[in-house]
This record gives sequence, C-alpha cells and structure tokens, in this order.
Amino acid sequence: MSAVPAVVLIGPMGVGKSTVGRLLAECLGLGYRDTDEDIVAAEGRAIADIFVDEGEPAFRAIEKRAVRTALAEHEGVLALGGGAVLDADTRALLAGHRVVYLSMDVEEAVRRTGLNVARPLLAVNPRKQWRELMEARRHLYEEVATAVVATDGRTPEEVTQAALDALELKEA
Repeated sequence: MSAVPAVVLIGPMGVGKSTVGRLLAECLGLGYRDTDEDIVAAEGRAIADIFVDEGEPAFRAIEKRAVRTALAEHEGVLALGGGAVLDADTRALLAGHRVVYLSMDVEEAVRRTGLNVARPLLAVNPRKQWRELMEARRHLYEEVATAVVATDGRTPEEVTQAALDALELKEA
C-alpha cells in the first residue's frame, strides 16, 4: 500500500504553509515535506529561475510530477506550492486526503509577499496580481479542502492549533 500524507497544506504564496507545516509535523511527531523544496533540489535552481528560463507551463509540469511523487511517498505533513491546485489531475489526487487550505486576505498577503522578488507571479503590481490569482484559485482551494483555516492576524502557532482542531488531530 502506498503512503498517504497525514495532512496536505494548500493555499496562496506567503500564507505560511512551510512554517505551519513544520510546526504541524512537530506537533504530530511526523516528517515534513514541501514540494517547492523538492523541485528546487531536483532542478538545482530556484523556482523563479524556472519561470524565467522555461515559462510557467514548464514549471507546472515539473510541479505536477513533484506533487504526484510526494503524495505517493510521504506519510507526514506535506505542503504544496500555491499553484499546484491549478492542475485537474492534482486536484483529483487530493481527493480522500486531509487537505487544509490556509487562507488570508489581500492586505495580509501584500504585507507578507509584496516586496519579495522571489515571487515571479507578483513581480509588477502585487496587490492587483494577488487578487487576480486568488480569483482564479480560491474556488480550487475550497474544492479540495477538508478544512479551511484563516491565517490573518494569527501567529503560526495559532494557525497550527486551528489546523489540528479543524482536523480533530491530536498532538503526538
């Protein structure tokens, strides 16, 4: 039987999937894995460089493979890149998993990501682009989510506890 992640975290860039994922893994006594980190390690370059050098479609194909592999191999807490849910096959693979959608509003997003040049999709007008990304993705996040946890005005520890509560998981 293939491994099943205990929890899969999804949500927009900058929402805190990596931070919360590590805390959640620690609370549950499980390992943590991030598909963006997998991609960087496998490709030997930053995600922003893949976008610039090969374009978003090439990156999304790499991401789709990374997510499929991680879902099959990892038993702990798994964080997916912000755009992973754009792929219909990926959304289908998430069915039956415990998926937590970490959400935040635009002002919080701009505060967290607005000046970060490593975010290729927010390079020009962060507030407008983030809104457009969320209009395209919010329903997809909600479609695959088992639970939605708002991160606005919360510490990573508070978000982690809210995720545990939402999934009715007990700390290890």
